[in-house]
Amino acid sequence: MKENNVIIIGAGISGLTAGVYAKKSGFNVTILEHHIIPGGLSTSWTRKGYLFEGGMHWLTGSLETLSINKVWKEVGALQENNPIYNKDPIYTLLDNGQEINLYRDIDKFKEELLRVAPEDKKAINRLYKDVKSFLGVHIVIDDIPGLKSDEPKHPDFKELMGMMPVMKRIIPLNNTPYEKYIQMFKNKNVQHLLRSLIGERYNALSFIYTLASFASGDCGYPKGGSLVMAKNIASKFESLGGKIEYRKTVEKIVIENGKTKGVIANGEFIPADAVIVTQDTRKAIDTLFEQPLKEKWINQMRKKVISEQNMFLAFGVKADLSKYPRGIIYPLNETFKAAGLEFKELRINNYALYEGYAPEGCSSVTCLLLGPSYRYWKAAKEDGSYKQKKQEIMDSLIKILENFMPEIKGNIEITDVATPLTYERFCNTYEGSWMSVWEPKMLTFNFPPKAKTVDGLYFASQRSSMPGGLPIAVYAGRKVVEYLCKTNNVTFINKE
Repeated sequence: MKENNVIIIGAGISGLTAGVYAKKSGFNVTILEHHIIPGGLSTSWTRKGYLFEGGMHWLTGSLETLSINKVWKEVGALQENNPIYNKDPIYTLLDNGQEINLYRDIDKFKEELLRVAPEDKKAINRLYKDVKSFLGVHIVIDDIPGLKSDEPKHPDFKELMGMMPVMKRIIPLNNTPYEKYIQMFKNKNVQHLLRSLIGERYNALSFIYTLASFASGDCGYPKGGSLVMAKNIASKFESLGGKIEYRKTVEKIVIENGKTKGVIANGEFIPADAVIVTQDTRKAIDTLFEQPLKEKWINQMRKKVISEQNMFLAFGVKADLSKYPRGIIYPLNETFKAAGLEFKELRINNYALYEGYAPEGCSSVTCLLLGPSYRYWKAAKEDGSYKQKKQEIMDSLIKILENFMPEIKGNIEITDVATPLTYERFCNTYEGSWMSVWEPKMLTFNFPPKAKTVDGLYFASQRSSMPGGLPIAVYAGRKVVEYLCKTNNVTFINKE
């Protein structure tokens, strides 16, 4: 092999996936990870016995009939230790006695909307038809041309034909802002419920695809969440003979005469025949190279990647909140202001019914606030008000939630606030973001896994395709090893 010794930068989902397939295919692989645990942005953490899920609320590809589900199993992500929970309803809006459920079953969800908002019959029927047309849409696993594989993967005619019904709606939905689509509904609570599913800056296509994924039976939640899944892949990689070095921050990729020679990590040069960059590509192109790369796609990435940021608020409460739904939408009478952003509703995840998330009789609760807050928190860090402002936001949130959940008053044992700066610090990601915003009228794109101007240099991350996330991460990790194998005339190995 020309590129036998491979270094992978980052032990996130893309890096771990690439590591597993590269080891199966016969390469010597070392993963260098900035953090002390695997998973990257797919992460969770424990505070005083409370587990806070900070990386995943549902998993695309959890449905066993999907081809990407087999990829999750090939890399060891889904095993007997993390069976899938298919919670239903996904979210429940609670407002002064009114309850609206977002059911997985699209027929059941349609009836629910008609029950509470008969005045929105026309909009409800439009939503229903759009979701129904997208039921067959999913990520397709297709080997690159010319790849030698022990188990070739290509979509068959039936699989592709199942996606045909969406063709006439893709462009209109792509060109329609998410918020504009929701404004078709007159009922304010229906608006609140639908607005909470994804970030407001996205197009309507992202929204409909997400609802269709639920309706198809996909997007369950693996037991143990992000960290168990990430550790499963890491264990798989290490069982194959791969090596992960934690607390290893790569500062530069060393390139000589158009050929990758290795990396400098923690001030030490580590030689390699090939380097796969699975750290956030948007940040890597600006920080890991002594001389700017001359790849044609780089300027496009800088222009098109609009970072989706979030504030993650979590608390542990000495009370059993299992009487409340798992996913809760609270419409607000007054706008909630946080980090220069305004929110009309709160999306709450209640883990009281999940085993191992809190001490006996207690509950773990989280709240995700989406929006561009990186610069706000950067300024707060610089002027010394960072900790104070985090506490102020948490105090404001708790005050609001005490009106809905009186059990939490005086019983909160631990709080935690993660900002984009938190994710930037631990995951080395661009502006602390965890996805890319797929704006209206923006065409999707796929960035190439293999550099054209430098031999032995490869890229794979959730930035590889719009809008990113876990399914893109695992897909990119698999795809990059296909290119590695093809370049080196090696058979790509799927099987054990």
